[in-house]
Amino acid sequence: MSISVAFVDDHPILLEGLVSLYSGKSDLEIVAKGENAVDALKIVEEFSPEVLVLDLSMPGDAIAAIELVAQKYKDTRIIVFTANSSIETAIQVLNYGVSGYVLKGSSASDLHEAIRTVYDGETFITAGFATKVIMAMKTAEIRRRSQAQRRLSLREEQIVRHLMRGSTNREIAACLDISEKTVKHYMTVLMQKLDVRNRVEVVLAAQRLDVLPDGSSERSAPRRVN
Repeated sequence: MSISVAFVDDHPILLEGLVSLYSGKSDLEIVAKGENAVDALKIVEEFSPEVLVLDLSMPGDAIAAIELVAQKYKDTRIIVFTANSSIETAIQVLNYGVSGYVLKGSSASDLHEAIRTVYDGETFITAGFATKVIMAMKTAEIRRRSQAQRRLSLREEQIVRHLMRGSTNREIAACLDISEKTVKHYMTVLMQKLDVRNRVEVVLAAQRLDVLPDGSSERSAPRRVN
């Protein structure tokens, strides 16, 4: 049973070469070809290819087309076949639902393998480049988790904002209607959470890490009942 494939690329010679080359593969059936993002959407709607191979640098909004196909036509697997070796771009389209990212300059067998791999429900990224993409994604995930762990509670946000104004522990306690002992406790928690050693570094870390959401100073906290 052959895999239905469509190619979209704005370079006529390359496009014809892809169609000619892969039409000779017994396990592939080339059902359509196009030259831009609009063509890609029309092809998917009309021919429902099992694998869509498209370039990023073609006329129209290729990224938007990818996002729409991934959301609306889930039976079509998408392979980006491009000269764009930006790791950020690769991560972006993979997050949008692309199943394959193949760099131009790869061998014909690599693209053929990519088509078969994504058809089987797996992900294919050009060897070598894949390692960089995976490492970047892991780093981003570690950073995201670290930011989540450093997220401040409402009371911690309030104390940090008072620190930014230069308030003393006594002034903070009076303003928030809590004890100085409680303020010191929060200071210890903040230093541990932000991995710093003193109140000045708490402020610097909060600014650097951008852990204070917009408008948090306007949020009110429960007041202690005497």
